[in-house]
Amino acid sequence: MRALFARQYRWQCWLDVEAALAAAEAECGVIPVAAAEAIASAARLAGLDVARIQRGIAETSHPLMALVTELAMAAGEHGGWVHWGATTQNITQTGDVLVLREAHRKILRLLAGVLSAAADLAERTAGMLAAGRTHGQHAVPVTFGFKPAGWIDELVRHVTRLRSAEGRVFTAMSGGAVGTFASLGQAGPRVQDAVAARLGLAPMAVPSRAVVDSFAEYVCLLGLLGATGTRIALEVFQLMKTELAEASEPAPPGTVGSSTMPHKRNPQLSDDCITIGAQLRALVPLALEGMLHDHEVDGAHSAMLDDALERACVLTGDLLVRLEVIVSGLEVDPARMRANLTLSGGMISSEAVMLGLGQAIGRQTAHEVVYDAARGGGTTFAAALKHDPRVTAHLDAAAIDRLLDPSGHTGMSEAIARAAAQRARSTAQDITTAW
Repeated sequence: MRALFARQYRWQCWLDVEAALAAAEAECGVIPVAAAEAIASAARLAGLDVARIQRGIAETSHPLMALVTELAMAAGEHGGWVHWGATTQNITQTGDVLVLREAHRKILRLLAGVLSAAADLAERTAGMLAAGRTHGQHAVPVTFGFKPAGWIDELVRHVTRLRSAEGRVFTAMSGGAVGTFASLGQAGPRVQDAVAARLGLAPMAVPSRAVVDSFAEYVCLLGLLGATGTRIALEVFQLMKTELAEASEPAPPGTVGSSTMPHKRNPQLSDDCITIGAQLRALVPLALEGMLHDHEVDGAHSAMLDDALERACVLTGDLLVRLEVIVSGLEVDPARMRANLTLSGGMISSEAVMLGLGQAIGRQTAHEVVYDAARGGGTTFAAALKHDPRVTAHLDAAAIDRLLDPSGHTGMSEAIARAAAQRARSTAQDITTAW
């Protein structure tokens, strides 16, 4: 991902836009065909003097002019037609869209990997009994597979959001100095359409340099993805705690958790994901600020949004690589999950008891009876139920024991996990096919 945003890769993308612009202008009769052919032939960074370009940028304090000058020299007698009717941002923004499109493809492919890993995990643990927790406390039993099912549900929506934004984000801009086609006149829109077609992009309806909401949107989408990544990592972080010890991220032999405590096995990758996700979300306000241009454009806000986009893409790559390792290698301990289910002395099944008893005395009355039993008074939950005449009048000891069995009250957990796994695999396959 970082290589995509390296200076020389971006320069080549800018040159690709210059070549597409020249070809489009020749197609529309704006410049000679021979000039477009010469420019396209010269628009290869490998054939240009990179050191001279770097010196030119330092001397001019301008990001593109030295590259344009070098391209014009390489185009020989046709060099005067280079960059015809364009302004810097037409080239740099459209070129950076080409970079962003490749980053987008990588992000989707990484997402496919996470989804495939989550599908395997959901299926592997679909029937594995565990404690469901709300507000940090035992709630009702679930199967562990219900957890990755929730991750899958969010990740699939992130794929949908990212794919739906493609037409808005991947656009070509060739409107000239402020976006009015002043230098190309009536041919301007046709040139922009042709540039877009050659690059596989959509033309901007209003090629104003200040219209950048789609790029801010993309950062927001990556921020959402970062929040899901953090949620997954936080779950693993919590489950790795010694007091729970229900799951652990993979740790290859030789991994050291502490220089002074040899036993430590820290949630290193989860820590990384929590940190990366926070940084991703912090870029969202910066991207929104980048929309607030003064008049037809200003450099401060352009730079702000460019920086947010690049950093968001790189961070997203860092996040997804780690998530796939965590999810694909997650070690789960069903015996510890079973043991943890007993910590509340059967109270994790209080809803099941309430509903079973409620069929005879009504739900609200049953809630009050079970509430009293849960308060204990020095006895276990099961014993309190079995000694309460309000319960035993309707449920015998065997019926109470059945209701207290957590395996009987997991609802649709297993089915939900298996269905989510199928959706994950289908979405991953769609991504693989598309890219």
